Amino acid sequence: MELKPYIPPEKSLPEYTVKAFILGVVLAIIMGAANAYLGMYAGMTVSASIPAAVISMAILMAFKDRNILENNMVQTAASAGESLAAGVIFTFPALIVLGEYTEFPYWLITIIAALGGSLGVLFTIVLRRAFIAEEKLPYPEGTACAEVLIAGDKGGSHAKPIFYGGIFGGLYKFLGSSGLWAGTVETAKMVGSRIFYIGSDLSAALVSVGYIVGLNIAFLVFLGGAIAWFIAIPLYVAKTGNPHGLSLLDLAWVTWSTKIRYMGVGAMVVGGLWSLIKLRGPISRGIKAGLEATKHRQNGGTLLRTEEDMPMNSVLLLIAAFIIPLFLLYAHVIGSIGIAALMAVIMLIVGFFGSAIAGYLAGVVGSSNNPVSGITIMSLLFTALVLKGLGLSGTEGMVATILVAAVICTGAAIAGDTMQDLATGYIVGATPKRQQVFEIIGTFFAALVMAPVLNLLIKAYGIAGTPTAKENALAAPQAFLMAKVTEGVFTGTLEWTMVYIGAGIAIALIVLDEILAMKGSKFRTPVMPVAVGIYLPLSLGVPIFVGGIFRWLVGRARGAKVEEKPTDAGVLGAAGLIAGEALMGIVFAGLIVANKAPSIGFSSNILGVILLAGILVWLYLTGVREIE
Repeated sequence: MELKPYIPPEKSLPEYTVKAFILGVVLAIIMGAANAYLGMYAGMTVSASIPAAVISMAILMAFKDRNILENNMVQTAASAGESLAAGVIFTFPALIVLGEYTEFPYWLITIIAALGGSLGVLFTIVLRRAFIAEEKLPYPEGTACAEVLIAGDKGGSHAKPIFYGGIFGGLYKFLGSSGLWAGTVETAKMVGSRIFYIGSDLSAALVSVGYIVGLNIAFLVFLGGAIAWFIAIPLYVAKTGNPHGLSLLDLAWVTWSTKIRYMGVGAMVVGGLWSLIKLRGPISRGIKAGLEATKHRQNGGTLLRTEEDMPMNSVLLLIAAFIIPLFLLYAHVIGSIGIAALMAVIMLIVGFFGSAIAGYLAGVVGSSNNPVSGITIMSLLFTALVLKGLGLSGTEGMVATILVAAVICTGAAIAGDTMQDLATGYIVGATPKRQQVFEIIGTFFAALVMAPVLNLLIKAYGIAGTPTAKENALAAPQAFLMAKVTEGVFTGTLEWTMVYIGAGIAIALIVLDEILAMKGSKFRTPVMPVAVGIYLPLSLGVPIFVGGIFRWLVGRARGAKVEEKPTDAGVLGAAGLIAGEALMGIVFAGLIVANKAPSIGFSSNILGVILLAGILVWLYLTGVREIE
């Protein structure tokens, strides 16, 4: 079923406007700074696309000449700030953990963040047609953002499910964040020598993601979690026991985070390579189409507005323009032109690979759940092995690895966000070229505030376990993970067995998927959703799976394949739930940083489960209704 854009290609509305530029840049800076601060302070970031779209709609209401494509441009630029912050906080603090810095030079972070993030945008330009137009990946959060924009533009029956979903999602997030129930309900028990864990995040947004992506993908994400938590962890604990006397819950989580999680990395490496091999046709066609479009325009021809990407010759020139200063930066830091040149080559090749995987995974599980840290670990492993093989060792080798990974990580984070924004644009009928330019603009402006925010946090709190630590030091868990993986490669202490097991699981899934394809089965087993399920906590996969089940139930009740109709009332309701939780997440981020977050003395996880069940019932009843 071919999707018709909300604004047809033959109709052109103002997208590049002064107010869209100003509002997009301001929100990019605010979202970037807020998420860098929150990510280091509280160990989390919050998705910015939908909050930015809602804020933009509210502000643009004051203008008579507003339109949906202009609003889409604002959220495109603003969401780049949030994604860039995630890439920055995952990698740069690792240099403090490794003892290289106690405070960051402004130029180091700004150059790498701005150029690395912009490379992520450029890498996705050849992937847009493959992932969005041909593969038609679901892009759950991109779809939700599009529905928010369309509902705001249409009003009436389209707005009601999103409006009510926003209220329910926001209220549920507020009560949970206030301590009325835990963010995760979980338990672990020992049966003989084996540990068994079950848990679920209480999140309206996650069940909504499952509803939007459908049962097949939702099940595969859960399957990955089941492999890790129901099979791998019990077997590992049965073999090693509990030598440190941890509680059962801590034992399960520590085993997963320090051992089993690397199975997900191995599965992602193989799955990512296989995905690119499978998509080599669409990707090559995308490159060819881009070159032909450039030639066509140069000869005076025209393209459909909704198919117009940045010209391929401009893309290649910008990639070269961004790589040269990065090469010079590496040469300055490392002191070797040869090593710096190799680092730049690795960054280019692995950066494209990582950005492609991030763009694909954003289409499967959304940008918020995109395992960018897993993609970064993949790049760390490859880079560290190459540099170690060339004779680099100790702090020098580890710093070089982190600096390459920082570019790849920021690029992957922005790539996932860009593909999600382009999916939103595909639905609403935006011009891809204009979105791509705005994404780079948002990235550059957000990069300007990354270093000051990081240095402010380091001066005020420091990072736990380092000489910078002060009272209430920041945990920076992702940065510690990157530092320890890099250190493990150079010291020879990293456990490769788990990576190899994950790779083996991926190969088995690939074989099974090919068999199912030959038999014409509707159920398929693509590797990447399973790899994500292994890498992410099981508690995220459970609500996604539940949401997928409810999508299937709605389809059964309606007697049709509801997945084929992307604008049904259930998807609108799910978009509202995601929007409400995201907006309340932004509000609570500010309250946490200001030490003003409310706290409810009474706590009941059962109440949280009951209310979430009520939200699911509402989502089901909404989904089975027809909208005009």
